[in-house]
Amino acid sequence: MGGTGPGWGPAGLWVTLALAWSAGAVLAAEEPAEPCGADGWAQDAVPPGAAFVAAASYRGPGNNDTRSNKALPILLWWSGSLFPHFPGDTERIDCPHGSCLVTRSRRVARHRRTKALIFYGTDFRAYEAPLPRLPHQTWALFHEESPMNNYVLSHSPGIRLFNYTATFRRESDYPLTLQWLPGTGYLRAPAVPLAEKDAWRRKGYGPVLYMQSHCDVPSDRDRYVRELMKYIQVDSYGKCLHNRELPSERLRDTSTATTEDSEFMTFIARYKFHLALENAICDDYMTEKLWRPMHLGAVPVYRGSPAVRDWMPNNLSIILIDDFDSPRELAKYLDFLDKNGEEYLKYLEYKNAGGIKNQFLLESLEKREWGVNDMTLPNYLNGFECFICDKENTRLKEEQEHKKSRGKIPAPRPHIAQFKHMGCPMPTPGFGSVEDLSGGDSWKEMWLQDYWQSLDQGEALTAMIHRNESHQGRFWDYMHEIFLKRTRQH
Repeated sequence: MGGTGPGWGPAGLWVTLALAWSAGAVLAAEEPAEPCGADGWAQDAVPPGAAFVAAASYRGPGNNDTRSNKALPILLWWSGSLFPHFPGDTERIDCPHGSCLVTRSRRVARHRRTKALIFYGTDFRAYEAPLPRLPHQTWALFHEESPMNNYVLSHSPGIRLFNYTATFRRESDYPLTLQWLPGTGYLRAPAVPLAEKDAWRRKGYGPVLYMQSHCDVPSDRDRYVRELMKYIQVDSYGKCLHNRELPSERLRDTSTATTEDSEFMTFIARYKFHLALENAICDDYMTEKLWRPMHLGAVPVYRGSPAVRDWMPNNLSIILIDDFDSPRELAKYLDFLDKNGEEYLKYLEYKNAGGIKNQFLLESLEKREWGVNDMTLPNYLNGFECFICDKENTRLKEEQEHKKSRGKIPAPRPHIAQFKHMGCPMPTPGFGSVEDLSGGDSWKEMWLQDYWQSLDQGEALTAMIHRNESHQGRFWDYMHEIFLKRTRQH
């Protein structure tokens, strides 16, 4: 399923980037001490102007870097909407191992001091990637959102375009796995008393809450919930499988339902179980759909990260859908817990003093350098750009040492992202098998096609980089070439 030409595939891409980075090291070493040309800019680049000399210093960790702004490496947020500094377009950041200038101005994209481009995964499009890829620049990926936003990144050709990653996977270079969990105090918040939940049931409310307005997603959650509804009462307030109205106009406001509004939280906390199905399946992809019910003291009935147990506060805090052979079997168990309060309350024991037993979870929260809704800690955007800044300053130092040694010290080896930095599996039906679906099933037509077409897009961009293409418009020619090759193979 690979492309044509020498060096194709993950190993070939590593060789290409290794050669490019080595060339970048030589080019950087050979730069004259004084600027050349028009203010030291390449002929096809635009000088950055005074902002790059007078940029204010970001109040970060700090360091002893005495270089002026004119001497610092530049990091370009290619996805400018994520630029974490206001109100300007350029900022100096002082990170633990050195300083950098960060900017969202693409005017500096081709400058020799621009050492890294930072992309937001949701916005990254293979057919819009900056070409040709310059040998002295690394590519960094920030993607904390759902894998459904860009399946290009779930295939090796796509993720290996990048040198450094910040994703929800624990294996990424800068993990964002617990981005939705402020801390252990969030988990320990008291639950609604069982007597109040039972009283809620006697008023006619179901034991299970479902609240989704984003339907037709890769996890195909509605197909499963629709089947579950045949065997147990599920109150569904969102647009998906809607069968019950929220009691007030204010609660029906979408903006209320997507925040931790106190009235909304009080309402949904009365339910014993929340159906917590992520919009896509991938290791370590866990969102507020999981953590919010735990905060409220409702038991999540969960499908999402296959590795979710690794992060749970103890061994009995959530109910995994995939532990049951069928929706009917799951419904039987939920009904049993609904009628047996003592057994139900075992799922909330992590809220008691000393109830959080998982040392991996506790240590991960302790080591995390960024905060969630905590103004005393940096946010993960600032943290990631400092991570990249430190990596680039280290690389510059190693390139200088390589040059001074006249080759006795090897040039720095490029760091390449691995499949496991995202690596999400092909979507599967929420209930039943693909073979059971009709030919015109909308989920099948949408998400399976999107997943496999994304592989082709990653391969096409990889091939373009190999061949030093500079014209983005040729992307679709490469896609057609891959399509023809696959047709011949099959």
